[in-house]
Amino acid sequence: MKILITGGAGFIGSHTADALLAKGHEVRVLDILQKPVHRDGWPTYLDPAIEKIEGDVRDEATLLAAMRGVDAIYHLAAFQDYLPEFSRFFSTNVTSTALIYELIVREKLPIQKVIVASSQAALGEGLYLDANGTRVLPGLRPDEQLRQGIWEIQPTGDQAGPLQYQATDETVANPQNCYGTSKIAQENVALNLGKMYEIPSVAMRYSIVQGPRQSLYNAYSGACRIFSLSFYVGRDPVIYEDGNQVRDFVNYLDVVDANVHVLEDSRADYEMFNVGGDKPVTVGEFAATVGEVFGAEDY
Repeated sequence: MKILITGGAGFIGSHTADALLAKGHEVRVLDILQKPVHRDGWPTYLDPAIEKIEGDVRDEATLLAAMRGVDAIYHLAAFQDYLPEFSRFFSTNVTSTALIYELIVREKLPIQKVIVASSQAALGEGLYLDANGTRVLPGLRPDEQLRQGIWEIQPTGDQAGPLQYQATDETVANPQNCYGTSKIAQENVALNLGKMYEIPSVAMRYSIVQGPRQSLYNAYSGACRIFSLSFYVGRDPVIYEDGNQVRDFVNYLDVVDANVHVLEDSRADYEMFNVGGDKPVTVGEFAATVGEVFGAEDY
């Protein structure tokens, strides 16, 4: 197959490209090369066999040119940041997805599958049970609670405490920020338009993916970037709250395997999947693991 990966110069996209090339596929990459993530243009880790197109997925002419002649699309390009550019989350993450389907339908492109990158941010705080076994989907913790140093999510209304976090399946959607909300919208666009026009489509809710090629200049790279930089310069990393925040970190190779699997398996069509490590790890534990790698074993 000939496969387009939007955002393919990035962390997950480039590793997915490598895996697809290894299986004999041709790969084309469309990437805006946004700074500061890509400070020096096309990264050197991209395989020379990859066809490269620089451009914005929101630009119709650029996107159509990238889509012509391909059999499948991984739509991994996304805006992910902490800046209050609320509209950009939707123009990049949602409108571009709708444009992909619009072009497929209008231009009668023979696309066999579209795979879109969603995020665990769509889950918000995830699923909890209260002391009576009632399901709870918490909202944001109030500022006053945080000022008092109360970090755990507290029961509200007639909920009975304490609340206990649960493994959270694909039925849960409770985003608390614009990024997560845009990803829910992106999922709906892809799966609903896919079904309507019989374009096999899959949504992948990646958890906190860790591995090489994460940009040191992208604040969204998160814990691994922050902790690695701190230990590298000989400083203890700053850990917020009590370090007991629970996360689901997943190895990049597992994510790549999942990406390839849903391309090849028709049972994935029109489905959405959580893609995680399936093991709860606290932020403090993760920091200690990074510290061991850097020889800071007494951290």
